[in-house]
Amino acid sequence: MNETMICAVGNVATQPVFRNLANGPSARFRLAVTARYWDREKSAWTDGHTNFFTVWANRQLADNASASLAVGDPVVVQGRLKVRTDVREGQNWTSADIDAVAIGHDLARGTAAFRRTGKAEAAEASASPPRPEPNWETPAGESADTDREQHPEPAAVA
Repeated sequence: MNETMICAVGNVATQPVFRNLANGPSARFRLAVTARYWDREKSAWTDGHTNFFTVWANRQLADNASASLAVGDPVVVQGRLKVRTDVREGQNWTSADIDAVAIGHDLARGTAAFRRTGKAEAAEASASPPRPEPNWETPAGESADTDREQHPEPAAVA
């Protein structure tokens, strides 16, 4: 399937609107994405044109987005771009929507405290205990050649 996947970095422009529909939860909000560039004449950063997208989230993403996002939050949104045209009251309208796959706070502009939702916590409790990280460094006293003997490199494919 050919779809246009995009990643947009911007700010939440409207409070997320949450709806419980027949086919599951849905939420939408407007995302403002403003280009910035260095103006050499002013020796300062300048805001360029602002694009607005309507972001749609479904199922668990809708629940989490509506509980986590507020107007002004810097976010990163990944999803499918949908450009729609419509005729309203005799005028042509075009809208750019993003059917979100993932939404997160932009950690380049602040910090966030992640909390798992109830469903994930229950699944983790029944899962196997966490395993320790492997030691990727060669232990002292062993050479890299010894490590290669234990873990040979895969053969090249012709």
